[in-house]
Amino acid sequence: MRIYSKFVGVKKLGLILLWVGLTAWDFSGHSIPLEEIRSGGPGKDGIPAIDRPRFVPAAKASQTFLEDEDRIIALVVNGKKKAYPIKILNWHEIVNDSIGGRHVVVTFCPLCGTGMVFDANAAGKQLNFGVSGLLYQSDVLLYDRQTESLWSQIKQEAVTGKLTGARLKLLPSTQTTWGAWKKKHSDTFVLSTKTGYSRNYDRDPYEGYTSSRSVMFSVGKLNQRYHPKEQVIGVELDGLSKAYPFSELARVKSPFKDTIGKKTVWVSYDSKSRTATIKDTAGKELPSVVGFWFAWYAFHKDTQVYTAQKK
Repeated sequence: MRIYSKFVGVKKLGLILLWVGLTAWDFSGHSIPLEEIRSGGPGKDGIPAIDRPRFVPAAKASQTFLEDEDRIIALVVNGKKKAYPIKILNWHEIVNDSIGGRHVVVTFCPLCGTGMVFDANAAGKQLNFGVSGLLYQSDVLLYDRQTESLWSQIKQEAVTGKLTGARLKLLPSTQTTWGAWKKKHSDTFVLSTKTGYSRNYDRDPYEGYTSSRSVMFSVGKLNQRYHPKEQVIGVELDGLSKAYPFSELARVKSPFKDTIGKKTVWVSYDSKSRTATIKDTAGKELPSVVGFWFAWYAFHKDTQVYTAQKK
């Protein structure tokens, strides 16, 4: 498990530096309260990103290290399909990759349950990312190796450093089971356990966390409407945000039509694989965020929440 502790900002000659071990971050530009940034325990790159990912065909993954019930983050770009097992992402949190001619960064925050895939081109640069060891609202702060700006995963933007305010483009991705994904996409490739690091990927370093009501890092007052770790799929459209709790989705026939502001969307949910997707009226999948209720609410205090009609 991560160990959480507060750290101290030091102001010197107008430059605010945060020291974690021997590493200093430039906080002279920032868009979030510095006092709300916390150390997650490991220092910079203490959780190593995967920079040279290797992949295996679906059949080999099933034969060697993946069970049907294992959770994955799946991605389709220009007809190319890849799956990233969460049991690997638990130990690395970031994969710098390319798929279908596009540079992407696959991110996963075990504390928030959020798997999000971004276009790696931002602020006019092709970036690659590492794990800073820092957290904001319990969520992982990435850093880009080109400028060492810190980026909030759920906020989807740089929050300190030279690129403060720059946005990341969220891409559609799916959190589902390996069994459900390979049934539909047998031609997918899967991130291999041959990552270049010695880890026991069959051991969950966050075992018991998902079912617990406790949140390891304070995000202020929790909204008690749902269990803090209730899974939701959230989407932002035209400045409005809406969350669809899985417990609500399980109570309605899928797919169903809903509205967010003036936009109509179609929401699908498969209770067996606990897979949710949101599409527009043309059938195009919208970028969305699957994660824990407490995490979505921490970043979207004014969120709308879908409630199933009582039968």
